[in-house]
Amino acid sequence: QVQVVESGGGLVQAGESLTLSCTVSGMTFHDNVMGWFRQAPGNQREPVSCIGRSGISIYYSDSVRDRFTVSRENAKNTLYLQMTSLKAEDTGMYYCAANVSIYNLGWGKRCSPLDAKTMWGQGTQVTVTS
Repeated sequence: QVQVVESGGGLVQAGESLTLSCTVSGMTFHDNVMGWFRQAPGNQREPVSCIGRSGISIYYSDSVRDRFTVSRENAKNTLYLQMTSLKAEDTGMYYCAANVSIYNLGWGKRCSPLDAKTMWGQGTQVTVTS
């Protein structure tokens, strides 16, 4: 049985940092493209950052580029998201997703889930106060 478990969320002030972790079991971690998505109240879930199997292909949403860094440690079946210079608009539930797609669109990259084939964690709450 696949388990995807996020940790590291919390309440911070604007300008501070947090690092999220996601540990996966029950699947071959290094065979999967991984991603972080977030959902703010009243909004749809949106991709934040995704990373390819070897860590070479990486996607960041425009709103977090240059502030967030995604990484993975395949030997530990763990995905990370280092978040710096946090803003109030970064507030939301952050979900780890296994088996997502990074693809080229125009001059940039996009990331999306693969419908029923994507495996989701329960989420970890990030709240940033201004």
